[in-house]
Amino acid sequence: MNIRISFALKTLAATVLASALGTPALAQSYPTRPVRLIVPYAAGGGSDVFARTVAPAMSADLGQPIVVENKPGAATAIGADLVAKAAPDGYTVLLGDNATYAVNPSLYPNLAYDPQKDLAPVSLTARFALVLVVGSQVPVASVAELTAYAKKSNLFYASPGTGSPHHLAMEMFRRGMNIPMTHVPYKGSAPATNDLLAGTIPTMFLDLASASQHLKAGKLRALAVSTPQRLKDWPDIPTVAESGLPGYEAWAWQGLSVPAATPAAIVERLNKAYAKAASDPATRQRITDQGAEILSSTPNEMGAYVKSETATWSRLIREANIKVE
Repeated sequence: MNIRISFALKTLAATVLASALGTPALAQSYPTRPVRLIVPYAAGGGSDVFARTVAPAMSADLGQPIVVENKPGAATAIGADLVAKAAPDGYTVLLGDNATYAVNPSLYPNLAYDPQKDLAPVSLTARFALVLVVGSQVPVASVAELTAYAKKSNLFYASPGTGSPHHLAMEMFRRGMNIPMTHVPYKGSAPATNDLLAGTIPTMFLDLASASQHLKAGKLRALAVSTPQRLKDWPDIPTVAESGLPGYEAWAWQGLSVPAATPAAIVERLNKAYAKAASDPATRQRITDQGAEILSSTPNEMGAYVKSETATWSRLIREANIKVE
């Protein structure tokens, strides 16, 4: 055989072998430096607290530091776009939520990233129950009473912002109950809650973590929860479904993702590191104390959930003609 041909064949064989073995080898060596965990919200919020709670346990499993970086703005689009355009090497990870993955494409026609094309799912991480609350001065104590009151009064309701889980949960409730209510978007949960407590605004959906202290103090009154079943720690609060709107369900949820071209073996490595962190009793307790239900899933399960949620909320946004002002 010609020496040049023989050498070429050997080179080709070596290349094929390296290609076949490259991904597992990459996964075995990954990570060799710190991993950035991008939180598309400001420091101190629920997503930030969650990230800083699970990061140490994931870091211990990966053997490298996980550095949480806050990149807030544009309804999570700034942080999401940063990750979507990052090198697909597993060193830039996103903790996104409903808005990031399922809502923004319907609200922003010129969105800089496509969550289903530019981001690869790693795992669902947590979901937060939402509770329908009224200020203590509002003369209602049930969903039926709120419905009757709203039909007479054309109530305003607050949310942390247009397209937030709280906003969409209330819009789905309002439409399902066929009651007139006017949306007042705020820039975050804190100012909305402050006006609710002051009596400036009568009602809203709040995540349980934000509402619980005010419910215990009697400053807010809970009418229903958005979950399919009553909450274990709040068994006296009925669900929206049992209060006149069968099948109603809404959550605020989160999940990890990476740039779309990230090798499957690295996605799986991150998935396993998160799953191990999620199963740690101390980590689970800290998350539960924040009012969240910790989740774990396969990448495919998260991908399917994102598609399902996108279909649900895009239909609502279209039918309700919800637009960012």
